[in-house]
Amino acid sequence: MSVEKMSTEPSAVTPIGPPGDPAAAIMRAPHDAPDNAVEIVKLYKTYRGGNGQADKVALRKVDLDIPRGSFFGLLGPNGAGKSTLINILAGLTNKTSGAVRIWGYDIDTDTRATRSAIGVVPQELNIEPFFTPRQNLELLAGFYGIRKPQRRTREVLEMVGLTEQSEAYARTLSGGMRRRLLVAKAMLHSPPVLVLDEPTAGVDVELRRNIWECLKELNAAGTTILLTTHYLEEAEKLCDRIAIINHGRVVICDTTGALVRRVDSKELVVTVADDVDAVPAPLRRFDVELLPPRRLVFRFRRSETRIGEIIDALHDLGLIIADLSTEEGSLEDIFLQLIHAPSEPGEGD
Repeated sequence: MSVEKMSTEPSAVTPIGPPGDPAAAIMRAPHDAPDNAVEIVKLYKTYRGGNGQADKVALRKVDLDIPRGSFFGLLGPNGAGKSTLINILAGLTNKTSGAVRIWGYDIDTDTRATRSAIGVVPQELNIEPFFTPRQNLELLAGFYGIRKPQRRTREVLEMVGLTEQSEAYARTLSGGMRRRLLVAKAMLHSPPVLVLDEPTAGVDVELRRNIWECLKELNAAGTTILLTTHYLEEAEKLCDRIAIINHGRVVICDTTGALVRRVDSKELVVTVADDVDAVPAPLRRFDVELLPPRRLVFRFRRSETRIGEIIDALHDLGLIIADLSTEEGSLEDIFLQLIHAPSEPGEGD
């Protein structure tokens, strides 16, 4: 799944649309490209209640910047507001108030340019089952108004690893291949921003990793990627920045490393050379558990206890360390802490 033949750098992509069309200018030279691929300012979305029901606030004062070239993760529980936000970016849902810019263009005043600047991979498999992958892409290219000399059907199929399956009916493709075809459809018009809504939902581990590699190559080639996922391991491995949304609000946005470092808990597992019948009294000042016959599990806060203190205590007791491993807090820990914060009435998705 190589992307060497198809760069998504702004200066390397042929704009779509006829001359003078606002969509034709979205691929700017690097010095003209915006610092943020997506900018969201004080975004609100309220669904009006009917038949006496209260209004439902799906998004409440969302402020979010997605840097150009980043691999950005958007996490949150069901009903947090993720799908509403993506649908607003894709032009499928109208916002109530606030401002949204994609690749520097306002979604209200530069509608055609913003639609051209973004590709969306939905959760649902919206492909024509009786068309081949090549025919699926050619049909979509016609909808986009891309002239035949400007079409990159073959290159896009190669990019997602579907060259060999290009003439097979889409209904005969495996689940992972159909997901790749969705990515190809989203990238057909060479958008600088790619949005993926749960792209690996329901696929097996091997296919998930294949999709990961495809996305990493796209990002390395210059495409800004916005990913929503319920697989926290996926976000931690792929994303350089992550925002967590809950009850319609962005509760935190930071680099992935910084988010993980916010978790103060740590676990140290020590295997000693000789059997231990009970936790020695000098070690009971720590939160320690004995897993007979030789493993001692220490749980502590990094801000309060140093590993060296534990090692020194073991040394003072004459215990010989045969093996040692540590486990730090994960993105899952900080995610669970934040989404269990109290909600406000009327918020949700």
